[in-house]
Amino acid sequence: MDSTSVLVPSPSDVAAAVAASLDVAHRHDPYPSYAVLRDTPGFPPGPLGTHAVSRYADCETVLADPAWSHAEEARLLHPDSEVHLPGSFLWMDPPDHTRLRGLVAQAFTPRRIQGMRSDAETIVAGLLDEAVAKGTVDLVEALAYPLPLRMICRMMGVPAAAEDDVRRMSAGIARGLDPDVLLTPEELAARTTAVHDFTEFFGELAARRRVEPQDDLVTALVRAETTVASASSGSAQMVASARSGSAQDGDRLSPVELLGTLLILVVAGHETTVNLVANGVRALAAHPAQLDLLRADPELATPAVDEILRFDPPVHLTTRTARTALTVGGRRFEAGESLLLLLGAANRDDAAFPRADVLDVTRYAERGVARRHLAFGLGLHHCLGAALARLELESVLRALVARGVEVELLTERPRYRPNLVVRGMAELPVRITETHR
Repeated sequence: MDSTSVLVPSPSDVAAAVAASLDVAHRHDPYPSYAVLRDTPGFPPGPLGTHAVSRYADCETVLADPAWSHAEEARLLHPDSEVHLPGSFLWMDPPDHTRLRGLVAQAFTPRRIQGMRSDAETIVAGLLDEAVAKGTVDLVEALAYPLPLRMICRMMGVPAAAEDDVRRMSAGIARGLDPDVLLTPEELAARTTAVHDFTEFFGELAARRRVEPQDDLVTALVRAETTVASASSGSAQMVASARSGSAQDGDRLSPVELLGTLLILVVAGHETTVNLVANGVRALAAHPAQLDLLRADPELATPAVDEILRFDPPVHLTTRTARTALTVGGRRFEAGESLLLLLGAANRDDAAFPRADVLDVTRYAERGVARRHLAFGLGLHHCLGAALARLELESVLRALVARGVEVELLTERPRYRPNLVVRGMAELPVRITETHR
């Protein structure tokens, strides 16, 4: 056999790899399964009648082509989404997607995000002070969770006293983003409760902002509503009135669109970044030579964020459905066929990233040399909060380097949450020390 030949996985190996990539038992390390799928010709059958896409070139092609719809994901993964998950522009195609995303994008301008840098640095400094004082901590609880939660709550205008409530609701919804068939009856019920509590809480907050506007995202979105409810209107009334139809008069929001948009911004705005921060600190602690490079050149913190996003992204999969007959990787897909895009697999594709399984904080140091990773998606649905997520992790990396913080991992295999779509650790026990301020 030619030494350059690649062994093609057997059908049984492929089926096992697909199953393992979805199995909670492999949540801590799905990458070996991804490697098998990348070596598999074509597109193996995935769950829910989908085809699994694991190679970078194929994922990039699909994500960049608006003919592949994201609007079917709610129906595909959550058959009862109209009941349990309010509508969001995340699951829309143009023109509704364009209208709603354009409204929300006004709050995520580069100037506004950079204006939040001081907040991020202050929060990180305080959290590190507390962690260093304790010595041994769960990094998820001590740093990775509170940082993005406080940031998104400040951006939304959520009172500090309500942050724990937002966390509880968001956790139930984040778990509920996984396919319904993977959720237990208890988890489905918890999702329903979390969404109900969310609509009540943010419905009341929106009502207050109608009469007492503030400089926050909820106020900005309330101003874009088509129906201005009275201050006494409850969220149940808002949702009921919105069921009769959505906004059609230009760049406006209906009440149900308001709640759906807030829901996805809160969940995506911090649940994913929790995973990003924890993944980043863990990766650097496990690769001390890479952390030494950051210490030698703190400006590597910016490109290091992108490498961490590529190496171990917080979101590992998404779906797309063909709106018409389309061809990808030499395979024709008919209208209505769906793909399961394994972003975590694509980001470890050696064909796109030399030594893809190696963490290299210098990979993105020179602009335009390394391929763009797919952690934030591409095209119409490129992550709206990408700049905020980058800012938060960069603030953490710069603080670790500036203060000479040492992070010692206390376990080689931390416990992961069962979440498939928003993948991350449940806890990360570490010993944390500081050499200088």
